[in-house]
Amino acid sequence: MPHSFFRGYGDGTWSDLDRRKALAYEAYLRQVCPTCGTRPEEWDEATGGAEDAYTAISHRCIGCQILTDKQTTIPQGDEGHGVKVLLIPTSVHAAMQFAHTHTR
Repeated sequence: MPHSFFRGYGDGTWSDLDRRKALAYEAYLRQVCPTCGTRPEEWDEATGGAEDAYTAISHRCIGCQILTDKQTTIPQGDEGHGVKVLLIPTSVHAAMQFAHTHTR
């Protein structure tokens, strides 16, 4: 979506400015570390960054904890190949179970 259209003006076609903004954003994203989400310039004092630009904290996500716990139950080897663990709302799971037991 062109930036101008996102901002509420324009007809949805890409202007030269929209293209330049998209290319600049793409270049910015190429600089972002895929693991931590920061860019080298944010840490480099010579480019206006700071060694203490970010603070590392810990955070427990209950969803991630449940996923990790469930992943330990997946068998090793061929039996576990392709097995994925996902979170679905309990109500959806109950409906799926109900449909499964009542469609046989």
